[in-house]
Amino acid sequence: MNNIFDSHAHYDSDAFDADRKELVSALPERGVCGIINCASDMASCLTSLELADEFPFVYAACGVHPHEAEGCRQGYLSVLKKLCMEEKCVAVGEIGLDYHYDFSPRDIQQKVFEQQIVLAKELDLPIIVHDREAHEDTMNLLKRYKPKGVVHCFSGSAEMAKEVVKLGMYIGLGGAVTFKNARKPREVAAVVPEDKLLIETDCPYMTPVPYRGQRCDSSFIPYTAEVLAEVRGVTSEEILNLTRRNANTLFRLEL
Repeated sequence: MNNIFDSHAHYDSDAFDADRKELVSALPERGVCGIINCASDMASCLTSLELADEFPFVYAACGVHPHEAEGCRQGYLSVLKKLCMEEKCVAVGEIGLDYHYDFSPRDIQQKVFEQQIVLAKELDLPIIVHDREAHEDTMNLLKRYKPKGVVHCFSGSAEMAKEVVKLGMYIGLGGAVTFKNARKPREVAAVVPEDKLLIETDCPYMTPVPYRGQRCDSSFIPYTAEVLAEVRGVTSEEILNLTRRNANTLFRLEL
């Protein structure tokens, strides 16, 4: 098995401080061919790029998460633009809106999200979208700008997923589809077109059953693929192959 493409990870998290190099180095032996490591603030943009430079199968997404939006200093966009122009940066992310925690005021979240969408379009890069309990405002901005990209860890309805796909964007699904109360994610998994589905971990978070509660890494993806395959009436191998192909298409890679 060498067809696992993790389209959303956070290996710069301090959860990996004790064994990061050893763990990531071993992932290809466990079937992982590609990883997009997503930043959450300006500092993690740098660490994501460092990881991408160290490991040939790792690529970076650079951006400011809605939790960190209030901390954006004047001129941050020009710095972010330079980081996004680095060779191994393949997306602007993780960006978006989070109305569950509201760690940053909503008007600031919206402003920073919009600014980064505009930057991504200027640079012809896809975006990686975080949307938690902010579906209406997220969709309004996506419909306004029509960027390329993916709504990761998708938490909306099947009807919303169809609207996202109509915009030409992808749907990212992860460990949540394996949870006992995963009715909505499974409904989404059933309706996403084959060419718009991505698979992810969001590691170290969202560990799939049967390892829920443990630290997640990209080698757990086959458990998510099994559930997606069951829902869609195909094999796990087919899920891994098509999500690898889709990730390569979206991020313009050959992994």
